Amino acid sequence: MTDAGNRDIGKVLINAFALLLVLSYALPYVYLLMTSLKPAADVQQIPPSFFPDRISLENFGEVLGSATLPSAFANSLITAVLTTLLSLVLAVPAAYVAAQYRRRITVLFLLFALVTRMVPAVSLGVPLFQLLKTLGLLDTTTGLVLAHTSTAVPLALLLMAAFFEGVPRELEEAARMDGCTRFQAFVKVVLPVMKSGIAITALFSFIASWNEFLYALLLTSENSKTAPIVIAEYNSVYGLAWGPMTAAAVLYSLPVIIVTLALQKQIIGGLTFGAVKG
Repeated sequence: MTDAGNRDIGKVLINAFALLLVLSYALPYVYLLMTSLKPAADVQQIPPSFFPDRISLENFGEVLGSATLPSAFANSLITAVLTTLLSLVLAVPAAYVAAQYRRRITVLFLLFALVTRMVPAVSLGVPLFQLLKTLGLLDTTTGLVLAHTSTAVPLALLLMAAFFEGVPRELEEAARMDGCTRFQAFVKVVLPVMKSGIAITALFSFIASWNEFLYALLLTSENSKTAPIVIAEYNSVYGLAWGPMTAAAVLYSLPVIIVTLALQKQIIGGLTFGAVKG
């Protein structure tokens, strides 16, 4: 067999494996979507069916007519956006200094950020609860944003530090020679180069807050309850209301899908950032 034939077979095998991998990740979401489109009477039928016999939007109608879910969606969106902005404001300059001006203390700083990512979130639940209770921030959006930021900042810091490693020091030095201060060089020269890295970091920070369940469960009750808590509370006289629950979950996944699609160019650019660093 020729080398060209071997390469063609290799490409087919790689594409088949990639397709199988994508399907394995997509299958649970497709099943979730199919369940949300089933009539209420068919959701718990035995034996279960993958595709609905008849497409119905009654589950979505029940969810959209709910009195609690819209406010919970708003709480989730506000919390995720504020967490993302606060995480970027704190992590971007700290990561730049830690990556570009390597000192023993900056290395320890990044190591500390890595260690905090290893701490189970459940072990911090009680201390955060006591701290926010003392500050009077329980069941408030501000308290939940601070709790989410405490976990999002280390992730954002490590991601941005890795991206800043690919930025040549000569960029800042050239800007300084042209009369910029260090801050001006950072804002006007370095940050525009880092758009892709910032977009990826913002996306991960947003998703981390959007999907967070534990802190929202411990630190909120009524006023600032987020959508994951409300979705988990869907019940009926027969147990869990799977139809409305899956419909709410599908709606809840849409903002992340939309944000990811909107930032796909920046994400692809960020994945290849520094790959051809010369």
